[in-house]
Amino acid sequence: MKSIKQLKNYILFWSTQSLSSLGSGMTSYALVLQLYLESGSALKTALLTVCSYAPYVTMSVFAGALSDKWNKKKTMLVCDFVAAVSTFVVLILIRTGNLFPWVLYVVNALNGLMNTFQQPASEVAATLMISKEHYQKTSGLRSFSQSLNSILTPIGASAIFSFAGIESVIFVDLATFAVAFAALAAFIDVPEAPVSEPRENHESVLISARRGIAWLKKTPIVLKLITFLACINLIASVYSAALPAMLLSKDNGGDAVLGTVNACVGVATLLGSVLAIILPAPKNRVRAICAALFISMSTENFLLAFGRTPFEWSLGAVLGWLSIPYMNANMDVIFRTEIPLEMQGRVYSCRNMLQFFTIPMGYLIGGILVDEVFEPFMSVQPKNGLPALMFGVGKGSGAALTFAVIGIAGVLVCSIFSAALKKYKWSERK
Repeated sequence: MKSIKQLKNYILFWSTQSLSSLGSGMTSYALVLQLYLESGSALKTALLTVCSYAPYVTMSVFAGALSDKWNKKKTMLVCDFVAAVSTFVVLILIRTGNLFPWVLYVVNALNGLMNTFQQPASEVAATLMISKEHYQKTSGLRSFSQSLNSILTPIGASAIFSFAGIESVIFVDLATFAVAFAALAAFIDVPEAPVSEPRENHESVLISARRGIAWLKKTPIVLKLITFLACINLIASVYSAALPAMLLSKDNGGDAVLGTVNACVGVATLLGSVLAIILPAPKNRVRAICAALFISMSTENFLLAFGRTPFEWSLGAVLGWLSIPYMNANMDVIFRTEIPLEMQGRVYSCRNMLQFFTIPMGYLIGGILVDEVFEPFMSVQPKNGLPALMFGVGKGSGAALTFAVIGIAGVLVCSIFSAALKKYKWSERK
């Protein structure tokens, strides 16, 4: 009860922002569905995410430097408002019949730019609202809401999209934005971050950005963990590009099966989030991170590659995502404890650039591998040949082969970084 009272301000912030994220996620999901069903191209669909992450990668360092200088609450309000306006523009274009793929790419790029500034401001705001003893618990709460959204997004978006159309999905998105915006503007108090050196307020953006990069270079444990996650994100984004292509194309697939598998991802991460909240802190957080990612990489991709039924694909989703919230919680505690509060905006943004630049690369690679390499390769294989026996026949078999390739890559990456991080035995020291 005491914890709830201490976290009252943060809980309101977390719950309303999570609600808004659900609405945004439903719109993104519905647009992916519509674009893939119209074009049948994994690459065109993947470009939606590429456009979202491109500003994130190119502008993150500068956004973090500015975020450390700017008022966190005002930054979040402005960014959320611009993103909502762009979503409203999409609605208008749909109604007038002028929504083309290139328009979606531009809108996604604008939303990605807003998220580039909003995300570090939100991270620092969360740190300012909570005390250190609640770091793991609040990390678990964030994973819980993300997991719940993973369940509700495909279910809600598919249901509304099927029965009422994409316009209704966007109306829900705008309604959830209005709730979150009003709560942040009127009811949530975000303390100001302390500044250790007054001269930082007068530094140029470039110098501030360099300070964030310099801090990372002096902290090898954080830099190596970021590099590890960058490699995992490359594999995971190839997975994300290939998943709709396989499940929407298979004879026993379809949008309902895609929704079911995505819902299983949500259920798994929801359960994993509960575990992250209730489990005691591990003796070695670095080892816990490596073990969680190895379990994920060595299960789901192979079940997607060699599985033939929705049950097998769903089982893979559960095994692949159950340990991820626990990994995220431990990673979050290390970052929040290691990074000085007055540097968090800059360092988080440097992290975003280094850790997430592989995501648009992965989506592009995934789309090209499916459309241009593995689908054509599988289309000329004899039905009784080994590739057909392993990955099936017809459209979608190339995507299945893609999962086998990234499954092997994931196991190798986890093995290499587990060895490289073996000497680090991080635990709370303060």
